[in-house]
Amino acid sequence: MITIKLGDITREDVDAIVNAANSGLRGGGGVDGAIHRAAGPFVMEECRKIGGCPTGQAVATGAGKLKAKMIIHAVGPVWRGGGQGEAELLRSAYERCFALAGGHGARTIAFPAISTGVYGYPIGQAARIALDVGNKYEKDFNEIRYVCFSERDLAVYLACSGK
Repeated sequence: MITIKLGDITREDVDAIVNAANSGLRGGGGVDGAIHRAAGPFVMEECRKIGGCPTGQAVATGAGKLKAKMIIHAVGPVWRGGGQGEAELLRSAYERCFALAGGHGARTIAFPAISTGVYGYPIGQAARIALDVGNKYEKDFNEIRYVCFSERDLAVYLACSGK
């Protein structure tokens, strides 16, 4: 089942939440900062041990104080106009999240809109990629949630999903 909702991803009660991380796994602003603040310092300690993650990839850590069992830190691309392989890198980041979640036995997963904040990826294009990859993995999970932070993003995700 695919769910699209308005909400705060740090409050989702799922097996895995996805963090829109930077390649240094250093925390930051937006959803990344919110997840690190809510999860507590344990998660940052794990990220420091991992060291980093290339764009288009993802790594998993514990979830600290969150309801989720794990955090998957996905590094999406910075939007540079669409001609620098951004779509392939974003698709790869989503694919890697599903592979990590499934490999750790997760049956429910929640995603933010990866790369659409300070990385500037156009929300409509990003939503289509996210939903396309989610549809591919829907049979492998009990629930895939796309948690939108704003009404605007929610409207775009719903329009792209046909709901």
